[in-house]
Amino acid sequence: MSTRWGEDGSVSTAGADPDDIPLFAASAKVYPQSVSGPFRRAKWFILFLCLGIYYLLPFLRWDRGPYLPNQAVLADIANNRFYFFFIEIWPQEVYYFTGLLILAAFALFLMNAVAGRVWCGYLCPQTVWTDLFLVVERFFEGDRRERMRLDQAPWNLDKLWRKVAKHTVWIVIAWWTGGAWVLYFADAPTLVRELATFTAPVSAYVWIAILTFTTYSLAGIMREQVCKFMCPWPRIQAALTDDEALNVTYRYDRGEPRVSVKQALKLKAQGAPAGDCIDCHQCVAVCPVGIDIREGSQLDCIQCGLCIDACDTVMAKIARPKRLIAYDTDNNVKRRIAELPAIYRPFRARTAIYAVLIAVVGGAMLWQLATRRTAEISVLHERAPLFVTLSDGSIRNAYAIRLLNKRPEPRPFALTVDGLPGIRIEAVGVAPTADVRPVVTVDPDSSREVRVLVTVPAGVPLEASQAITITASDLFAGETVRATDHFMASGGKP
Repeated sequence: MSTRWGEDGSVSTAGADPDDIPLFAASAKVYPQSVSGPFRRAKWFILFLCLGIYYLLPFLRWDRGPYLPNQAVLADIANNRFYFFFIEIWPQEVYYFTGLLILAAFALFLMNAVAGRVWCGYLCPQTVWTDLFLVVERFFEGDRRERMRLDQAPWNLDKLWRKVAKHTVWIVIAWWTGGAWVLYFADAPTLVRELATFTAPVSAYVWIAILTFTTYSLAGIMREQVCKFMCPWPRIQAALTDDEALNVTYRYDRGEPRVSVKQALKLKAQGAPAGDCIDCHQCVAVCPVGIDIREGSQLDCIQCGLCIDACDTVMAKIARPKRLIAYDTDNNVKRRIAELPAIYRPFRARTAIYAVLIAVVGGAMLWQLATRRTAEISVLHERAPLFVTLSDGSIRNAYAIRLLNKRPEPRPFALTVDGLPGIRIEAVGVAPTADVRPVVTVDPDSSREVRVLVTVPAGVPLEASQAITITASDLFAGETVRATDHFMASGGKP
């Protein structure tokens, strides 16, 4: 017994010894056929929207005032800042990115609970760029049948120029994809000029080369293989889905048995059953991953809906109802066979939980953004000595205060202290103002540490340790930050 290999790379294991069956089978090349319909139009709209945002967003300007870059979206690695329109993220706020990842995960779970792998079919970058590369391929090589004949034909001048032209345009698209990515890390117009004059940093060229290679390889060469074998989401999605999630479904209750149009007319005239599926294989021809949706739910299916458009077109031509293939559930197919009404429950416990989690995490992030401060203060009590009794009977404690300024301009902070009667504060090396408050100026985007002396006059009743609050107030912006520590004394009256 032996294993037989087909010309298209398929494997026949009929009658073969299980020990002789190979663990790897070469994949046959998929030639997706063009199709038109509402799902294809939706994919076109999303494709142009996503690509337009990706390629043009670095050039969008946003006025943030002096000292700040005016690029709307910028990852300013040199200055440890991330800008997104009016939002500015600092390195110590990495938890915002964690929140975004959590939101993205819940959004994927919600989409999966509502309509299966709808992310894969419409929004995934692999799908978007593969669609774009297919447009280029069809332009130079024709539709499905023309491309298949071209690949089977011997090499000649016509085949050579079409292949070279296609791959050249693919490389240009991949190169600009990598080029657009690095524009998010520097001022876009400036970096474009530097790239054109070969004066840009070497790292920019390296990253463009890496992303050019990956985009060309993944979207142009590997295509559906990425979705089938490299992406983990299909396996995760399969574990998260349930019977209520809508998936691209062949309604076999209506489609079987499959017969031609003429045979269907004869069978119906005889009162015999005849399905609406005429076995035209259009659903297979347009599938970007090359599967037959009529074989049931499959891990390879990206739920793009193109087979629905293809089937609807055929149904319209033979005057039969559309949606033989549709977003549906297997449960509904079985219910229709049992002559029960179909049930659709997009709003159920699972989707409600995901929606609530998205709202909670998103709301928490918005609240944190709205209430965050651009200055911070920390106080450290000096330990040796804990306190000093002055000649007039007053008691003094020393503290190290660190002020952090997150803004790109210098900021003066006035220091005050409260918590005990008559308590006063002075900063070593800093002259007090007219109202006896020491004013500490902190440079842009930096911190400054000062030593302060806090004194309580004689005669004030004191415990061994008593809480005090040190406040730093921005004289211009009005922002105030506070820190609490303890004032140490020997106990009772000094």
